[in-house]
Amino acid sequence: MTTRTPLLHILTDPLLRQNPVTLQILGICSALAVTTSLATAITMCVSLTVVVTLAAGIISTIRRHIPDSIRLIVQIVIIASLVIVIDQVLQAWFAEISRTLSIFVALITTNCLVLGRTESFARHNAPLPAMTDAFGNGLGYSLILVVIGGLRELFGQGQLLGRQVLPLAETGGWFTPLSLMLLAPSAFFLLGGLVWAIRSIRPEQAEVPEHMPPKAEPAE
Repeated sequence: MTTRTPLLHILTDPLLRQNPVTLQILGICSALAVTTSLATAITMCVSLTVVVTLAAGIISTIRRHIPDSIRLIVQIVIIASLVIVIDQVLQAWFAEISRTLSIFVALITTNCLVLGRTESFARHNAPLPAMTDAFGNGLGYSLILVVIGGLRELFGQGQLLGRQVLPLAETGGWFTPLSLMLLAPSAFFLLGGLVWAIRSIRPEQAEVPEHMPPKAEPAE
């Protein structure tokens, strides 16, 4: 993309057509680890979106002053500094969620999505398009995590954002929580299902097969 690309296209492209999780398979570690509840998923989404947007703006602003030989070091230092600030904010005002997220907020520093957008786009574009692209990718990442987190919490506990939605059988209702939904493999299967669904709707996202099956010999 270039700076001439419309900002609306830059913003909306990562939602489905170029989603960083389902198409580029970036940031899936957090998608598997922090989506046991919708609250933790949303917190991670907001944290990552803020970090990637601010990092893209800062790196784009100083891009002509960063020596090429140390560009990755500079980018990681900027990203890590922003992550530390976000982590401190969560510990101060959202202590319970911060404890639930554990080290995964700190691992935003090594998230492929954040470094990928700063390296491939922000380093070559003006601040406004760079921040728009980063924000759009943050929204695309958030869309997947919110869907997975909502499904896991709903079917794993019968709740959404901590509020009981499905009446539990143990309290006279009809729903029995599926404990498997709270384990990491469920997130893996849900993510795979989303990838399959999106690529069924948009078949152009499917990879070209590396090997074609041999053609059947004509019957004599």
